[in-house]
Amino acid sequence: MTAVTVVSYGAGNVASVQFALERLGATVRLNADPGEIADADRLILPGVGAAGYAMARLSDLGLVAPIRAFARPLLGVCLGQQLLFEHSEEGSGTPLLGLIPGVVHRLEPGPDRPIPHMGWSRLSTVRPDPLLDGVGDEAWAYFVHSYACPDGDATLARADYGGPVPAVVRRANRWGCQFHPERSAAAGARILKNFLELPA
Repeated sequence: MTAVTVVSYGAGNVASVQFALERLGATVRLNADPGEIADADRLILPGVGAAGYAMARLSDLGLVAPIRAFARPLLGVCLGQQLLFEHSEEGSGTPLLGLIPGVVHRLEPGPDRPIPHMGWSRLSTVRPDPLLDGVGDEAWAYFVHSYACPDGDATLARADYGGPVPAVVRRANRWGCQFHPERSAAAGARILKNFLELPA
């Protein structure tokens, strides 16, 4: 049975992630101990809310360095994907983990595009990746976010919300999903299953 550690740092809805992983047969550990985070087989960094608060919590718990140094599969979810980048425009500018180049920016509202972007959007694959095996261009995912990551070399799949929104990203052993895979029905379950099957 695959073991996965979910970083429980007070800035993410860890329970729904835990239940989704357990439905797939994984052994889930909720943890915020730096040593155990460093030794995990694979790691999920969830997140909701403000980037500044999330980074402060990670710093207070001594988790920034072990997450930056983590060399096995790492998946950031929602705000957790944004934290993988260098900076966020939120507030007066928030330094992030710096694992993927780029600055997270606020989404622009429009007449039919309220902020936050909340609801189902279709995924469009940019390039193949093991995390997206079996997830086609007709797949839909559930988003809740006001900020978006930069669209660049790390983008694996996009959604559209008045422009391209990087929905899945990757750099080396670090992946991110801007949406909530634990709330995204079959497509989300497939992505989590693929993550559990990545070689550690």
